[in-house]
Amino acid sequence: MSSIPAPILWTVIIGLALGSYALRFAFIGFMGGRAIPEWLMRHLRYTAVAIIPALVAPLVVWPAPAGGEPSLIHFAAAAATFAAGYLTRNVLFALGTGGLSLLLLYLAA
Repeated sequence: MSSIPAPILWTVIIGLALGSYALRFAFIGFMGGRAIPEWLMRHLRYTAVAIIPALVAPLVVWPAPAGGEPSLIHFAAAAATFAAGYLTRNVLFALGTGGLSLLLLYLAA
């Protein structure tokens, strides 16, 4: 894999940091002490729920240990995680189930 030149890397890092700060400031700074409307709060509740799947999905579809190729082990562990989360409605139990199933499937392979 080719390395990214340092000035470009730091420009991207600083740009992402400024963009993240600006998005947060838009809600916190500009809203001040005013109440957030109920319809907006309803939408914001789903933000945290979407972060974990967004971080994990590329690792399931293109896992690094498999050389970036789809792996049945990773899909099976993701399916077990989804099933545990859906059935129990418990995020920590689902994460534990997914990690344990991935470990057991790797040891069995």
